[in-house]
Amino acid sequence: MHSSPSQRFVSVDALRGLTVAVMIFVNDPGDWSHIFGPFGHAAWHGCTPTDLIFPTFLFLVGVSLALAGGPKLDNAVDTAALQRSWWWRAARIIALGWLLAGIAVLTLPSSPGDTVPWRPMGILPRIGICFGLGGWLYLHLATKARWFVYAGLLLVYGGLLLWWGDLTRDHSLPSRVDALVLGHFAYHYDAATGVGFDPEGLLSTLGALSNTVLGALCGDWLRRRQLRPIVLTGAAFIAAGLLLHWKVLPLNKNLWTPPFALFTGGISALALAAVHTLVDRLGVPPIGRRFGVNAITVYTGSILLLCLLDGTPLHAWLYSHLFDPMIPALGAKAVSHVYALSEVLFWWLIVLWMDIKRIRLSI
Repeated sequence: MHSSPSQRFVSVDALRGLTVAVMIFVNDPGDWSHIFGPFGHAAWHGCTPTDLIFPTFLFLVGVSLALAGGPKLDNAVDTAALQRSWWWRAARIIALGWLLAGIAVLTLPSSPGDTVPWRPMGILPRIGICFGLGGWLYLHLATKARWFVYAGLLLVYGGLLLWWGDLTRDHSLPSRVDALVLGHFAYHYDAATGVGFDPEGLLSTLGALSNTVLGALCGDWLRRRQLRPIVLTGAAFIAAGLLLHWKVLPLNKNLWTPPFALFTGGISALALAAVHTLVDRLGVPPIGRRFGVNAITVYTGSILLLCLLDGTPLHAWLYSHLFDPMIPALGAKAVSHVYALSEVLFWWLIVLWMDIKRIRLSI
C-alpha cells in the first residue's frame, strides 16, 4: 500500500515533537553547573540519552522526505519542481541558522575563552545541508543505490578516521579540517596554535547525512506499512554500532563516527516503529504532535527566548525569585531541571494555542 500525496503519519509528527520537546529541556537548564548526567552530552567518547536527540531529528528529516517524495516517484510524476522547492527550503533553514547565530552573538554573554564572532555551522545549518542533500539523493537514486550511498558514507568517513588515527578533540581529522577551513568561525579556535573544533563541523556532516539517508529508507517502509524491516534494521544497526564501538571506532557524537551513526540510526528506527505502532495502529494519543507540526517554529522561538533571558538580567531574576527557594527541598540539580521543564511547558502552551487556531508555520 502506498501513501497518498496528502496522507500524513501522525506518529511522525508525534516523534518529531517529542524530540523537539526533549531538545528544549536539555538545552535550557536553569544552571549548567547543576545538571544530571543523562541530561548532558558525553564529554567526548561515549553516548548519553541527550546525544540521541539530534540524530533522531535528522533521521526524521529523512522519513519526511520519503513521505513527501515517495508518492510522486511511485506515480512517475516530474519531481523537478519538488526538488527546487527542497533546495530553497534547505537554503532557508541554513539562512535561519545564520540569523539566529548572529542574534546570539549580539545578545548572549561570551563564555571564558570563547572567541567565535559568528558561527556558520550549527544545528540548523546541518539540518539544512542534510535536508537538501538527502532530498536530492532520494529523488534521483533508486532504493538499492541509496543503500550503497548509506554504506559508502560510513565506509569512506570511517576509513578517513582510521587512516588519520588521532581521535582527540583538537587533533582529529574533522577538527583539523574545521580549523583549516572555518578558522575563527569554528566553535573553538586558537589562532596561536591553529587548533580548532566544531561539533557540527564540515567533515563530520558525512556521518550526520547517513542518518538522514537511513530515515528516508525507513520512511519508504513506513508509508507501505512494512514494520518488520524497520524493526530488524533498527536492532541490527544498534548491535553493529556497539560492536564497532568496542572493536574499531568509539561512539562519538562530536565526530559523528560511523558506530555513532549506526547506533543512533538503529535507535531512531526502533523509536519510529514503536511510536507508529502505538499511535497509528493502536490509537494511543499522539503526545508531542503539537510540537511536531511546528517544530522549526518552536526551536527558533526557544533560541530567541534564550537570547532574551540570558542576554538580560531576566534569567537571573527569575531563577533567584522563583526557583532558588526550591533548592533546600529538591536540590540544585532537580531545580535546574524544573526550570527546563517550565520552558517546555511554556512552549507547550504556545503550540496548544497554535493548534487550536490551526496555525502551522514552516520555513
